[in-house]
Amino acid sequence: MSLIKNSDTKPELIVRSLLHHKGYRFRLHRKDLPGKPDIVLPRFKKIILVHGCFWHRHEGCCYAYNPKSRISFWQDKFRQNVKRDKVVKEELSQLGWQVHVIWECDTKKIELLEKRIGQIFFE
Repeated sequence: MSLIKNSDTKPELIVRSLLHHKGYRFRLHRKDLPGKPDIVLPRFKKIILVHGCFWHRHEGCCYAYNPKSRISFWQDKFRQNVKRDKVVKEELSQLGWQVHVIWECDTKKIELLEKRIGQIFFE
């Protein structure tokens, strides 16, 4: 598991590229914020978390499958990930940030991703 990337993942790079192309400027993985969020847009007071469907358990997604071995280990790991995500979102919200999640499967179709990003900035 130590080989699994936690930053600069392909879905994250896709979202960052699209944001940059649209003219948005952002900061990455700010260590002074809880959870070191993936993308921070200070001007808009918004944060975008790019979650992998498998690791963060995107409900109803085909990528959020359950491994067939070491079932209790994986269930515990996934439960901890989801719990940590919830805590980080709450902490960021309390600090006045609007937190948005873009799932890995959302990055597969660029048209839908563009629409989702548009929704983030007009909410």
